[in-house]
Amino acid sequence: MTTTTTLSRPRNNRVIAGVCAGLAERVGWKPRNMRLLFLVSCLLPGPQFLVYLALWLIMPNREN
Repeated sequence: MTTTTTLSRPRNNRVIAGVCAGLAERVGWKPRNMRLLFLVSCLLPGPQFLVYLALWLIMPNREN
């Protein structure tokens, strides 16, 4: 597992917007685990979906 130093959305491992894949790479997890964690967190009250949308707008696409 490799961790990246910057937070960006990969072009090749996207399901919706690549936010979970980018976060997973940043912390050294598999994208599937991050997506599962996000889905489970949506069952709890809170602004998870709004945070996802904000990250979608803020996180840049990876150049390579």
